[in-house]
Amino acid sequence: MNNPLLEKVTTGRPLSETEALTILQARGAALTSILAGAHYLREQAFGNRIELCSIINAKSGRCAENCSFCAQSAHHRTTAPVYPLKSEDELVAGALAAAAASSHCYGIVTSGTTIRPGPELDRILAALRRIRQETPIEPSASLGLLDEPTAQALAAAGCVTYHHNLETARSFFPQVCTTHDYEQDVETVRVAKRAGMKVCCGGIFGLGESLEQRVELAMTLRDLAVDSVPLNFLNPVAGTPLEGSKLLTPLDCVRIIALFRYLLPTTRIAVCGGREHNLREFQSWIFMAGASGTMVGNYLTTTGRNAETDLQMFDDAEVQVHAC
Repeated sequence: MNNPLLEKVTTGRPLSETEALTILQARGAALTSILAGAHYLREQAFGNRIELCSIINAKSGRCAENCSFCAQSAHHRTTAPVYPLKSEDELVAGALAAAAASSHCYGIVTSGTTIRPGPELDRILAALRRIRQETPIEPSASLGLLDEPTAQALAAAGCVTYHHNLETARSFFPQVCTTHDYEQDVETVRVAKRAGMKVCCGGIFGLGESLEQRVELAMTLRDLAVDSVPLNFLNPVAGTPLEGSKLLTPLDCVRIIALFRYLLPTTRIAVCGGREHNLREFQSWIFMAGASGTMVGNYLTTTGRNAETDLQMFDDAEVQVHAC
């Protein structure tokens, strides 16, 4: 079947918003053609190798932000765990476990708006230095909004990647969070890049955004030239404003993955939170749709699939895990 979108992308011409929207609207045989093109683009950029990533919920709960989907917000009543920053040894042990599970990247994630200079940041920097020395894994940090001195300190300590999601489109962000401005998130991406770190930046889908707003987020990430994009799908948490939200359909998730592959043909794209609940029996389709990786293990406040099930899926999908 003719695929003019693939032809355009492979000749170095970026898709327009209107063209991108057709990916999210594709059905039947047209979707099959879109997926074949996404699969082709992934293999052109990454061959048959995928990368795995893991995270540790290093500091949980009592976040001052009011993100409508988040179990850790102090504005919501959830059963998410609340605890202070884990010890340096615990952070390093998490990296060792992630490396043993063949993860290429390991993220230290903290709740809250930001991490200020002081004992907490010092502990994270010490853990990053040890992870670089004691493991083969590439460490990442997700500490909220970032200023120049903190970004430089993280880079100097060996933080390879800074993770900071935009979450959704600029036009929809006020429906998701009102405690900080979207431009602060965009500037954090720029600050991390200026410090010499790679940037992992994506979003979460199923918040009530329109198809056009999904395209808008992808276009923003393309303009920011981020290094990797994590795609999350809402797993509604009791006690949050979105607790009654309907899950996305598996094929909606597949279309979103394909959208990002066409708009960012050489960027690493990983499917992360919510894949078990939203994709269900279609989880192995993420690679056909263009994903070059996925998160394994547990998420911040919810559990992931067991490692054996995921490893079997990788074998069944005939992809090879690129370990660190």
